[in-house]
Amino acid sequence: MDSVRFASLLLSAVWIGGLAALGGVAAPVVFAVLQAHDPVAGRTVAGELFGAILLRYQHLLWVTGALQLALLGARAALGPPPRRFKLQLLVLLAMLAATSYSALVIAPKIDNIRASTPTTIAALPDDSAVKREFGRLHGLSSGLMALALAGALGLFWFDSRE
Repeated sequence: MDSVRFASLLLSAVWIGGLAALGGVAAPVVFAVLQAHDPVAGRTVAGELFGAILLRYQHLLWVTGALQLALLGARAALGPPPRRFKLQLLVLLAMLAATSYSALVIAPKIDNIRASTPTTIAALPDDSAVKREFGRLHGLSSGLMALALAGALGLFWFDSRE
């Protein structure tokens, strides 16, 4: 049972480390470097690049989440169920729902806005409805990723306390 719990800890660490590295390191660096090379188009290219990286990482998170679900179920079936099993299950399902909604609903809307805008989003006036909608969707996506990160921290904490 210790090896199953260790695997769960490791999978939670993938969520935590990956989201922290992407949001805290990769995004700022990608935007800074590409904007330094081309102040006009750099931000647009950086957004497209980081969006593609994030989507690929979200695919990994779906696999990681499925494995965590299987491990949580195995722990409940094979031994004494983990403390706060139902809460852990709800947190894990919320994490998967947040990443899925971000990748499958929000990201395509953001891509559609980019594709249908004749100029860059940054070049639009601040009072533009398109720019406001883009900002709202971006903020929602960031919030959902923060929710998934908080959930992963919670799961890691639960598993480390058993």
